[in-house]
Amino acid sequence: MSIPKEPRQLMINIMYIVLTAMLALNVSAEIFNAFKVVNAGLVKSNDALDKSNDQLPKQIDEFSKKKAEFAKYAQRTGPAKAATDEYTAYIDGLIKEMVDATGGYVQDEHSLDSKDLRLKGYKDKDVTTRILVNAKKGDEIEKKLAVLKTKLSELFNPEDKAANEPKLALDIDPTWKQSKTHKTWSAYNFSHMPLAAVLPILNKLKNDAKSSEATVLNYLMNKIGATTEVVFDKFEVVSASKKSYVVLGEKFETDIFLSSSSSNIKGMSVSVNGASVPNVDGVAKYTAAANAPGIKKYTARVSLVNPVTQKTESYENDFEYEVGQRSATVSADKMNVFYVGVDNPISVAAAGVSSNELKVSVTNGTAKNTGKGQYDIRVSTPGQTATVTLSGGGLTASSFPFRIKRIPSPIAYVANQMGGAVGNGTFGAQRGIEPRLDGFEFDAKCVIQGFVLKYVARRQDPIVITNPGGTFGGQAKDLISKAKPGDLYIFDNVKAKCPGDNAGRNINSLSFNIR
Repeated sequence: MSIPKEPRQLMINIMYIVLTAMLALNVSAEIFNAFKVVNAGLVKSNDALDKSNDQLPKQIDEFSKKKAEFAKYAQRTGPAKAATDEYTAYIDGLIKEMVDATGGYVQDEHSLDSKDLRLKGYKDKDVTTRILVNAKKGDEIEKKLAVLKTKLSELFNPEDKAANEPKLALDIDPTWKQSKTHKTWSAYNFSHMPLAAVLPILNKLKNDAKSSEATVLNYLMNKIGATTEVVFDKFEVVSASKKSYVVLGEKFETDIFLSSSSSNIKGMSVSVNGASVPNVDGVAKYTAAANAPGIKKYTARVSLVNPVTQKTESYENDFEYEVGQRSATVSADKMNVFYVGVDNPISVAAAGVSSNELKVSVTNGTAKNTGKGQYDIRVSTPGQTATVTLSGGGLTASSFPFRIKRIPSPIAYVANQMGGAVGNGTFGAQRGIEPRLDGFEFDAKCVIQGFVLKYVARRQDPIVITNPGGTFGGQAKDLISKAKPGDLYIFDNVKAKCPGDNAGRNINSLSFNIR
């Protein structure tokens, strides 16, 4: 993979090789499920906008035939659709490229519905960084967004541009410029973000484009309806939210309007969950505080006099959005437990928060910073739980529990064997018992405190001696040097002490037949 120059990105890339296999043990499945729910909601919202935007050009074309001077407005619907389709098609291509590169979709093993699919590579951070950041396709999205805004703005009459251009939801959020570590908008949004988190962002960009197309089409409809007797006989409630996923503490804001509305609509009323919401020129703005995480649902109701029947009619639809918290991870670099007596390295990260701003604390242990986003954890009492808490940088405190265990018992070896047949020459050359921590990834060494050696020569009574330490002392060395074919050596009551142990522990015995 390409190694970025920024220190934070360099650290994450190096960690990525070690952490990939362990990440699943530490990232909550609920977080990834939330991304899936948000993305599905955005896809559904985009489909609804497509249906609405497909109908409006037909209505504009039909109404424009009443007067020749209105033909120019009907001629602008095609360029609006073409510009939007070009932009959204580019994003669709990027989504397909990343999904295909990570194995496409597989059945969701957590769902009872066999037809429910999930991304196979939903945790993949490399593909998003490689394609959107390193290959600069995220920068291309930003450029194409500016082009789209210019093209759509040109469809307003010069005298109307100042009033209508701000309604286009095509401005880049400047929040990324406050980041100390990300130099571009694409790096801020996509660098080392899992695929499951990036897809909602891309679909939100598509949603902004389709919503802006709807703004232009409604403007064109309004220009015709402002001077002709336009009859609207089909209505659909649309909710165009600035964000479908908001962070805890932010405000949720959405525009609720009829897809065929105009400033000439009289006697229109809007309510959300039964509460009246003021509207200006047929558009009502609804806001709600994001006080708790989770999926929030609301019902929008629009009432007005139907120009055809002259009766008051109401149109109602249900919508939802998701309130989330900034995702944070604490990953054990070696194992998903903390061991007594050794440094337990961990790596911490939080989306959108610099590692310099993160604060780490731990219960039943201590934390020592060893680099950007990296800490060594020391614990002392097996059987307890050490809880690592991550906070700072606007992040809501997040806790991650780890079990505390003592170092596994070492395996005793003599002559690189745990027993069995061994040549007298090889056996006689040994200097002691070696304790090994097979398969233990930490830099820890155990010592042998002592053992009992039983020597049984052929047709002779056994000789039993006690040896302090792991090195063969005088008596043990003398017995070892006598090894000859047919002799039996038994090492019993072998005791070892490992880092963090208050007392020695019994480990495996060894039995050797000399050949």
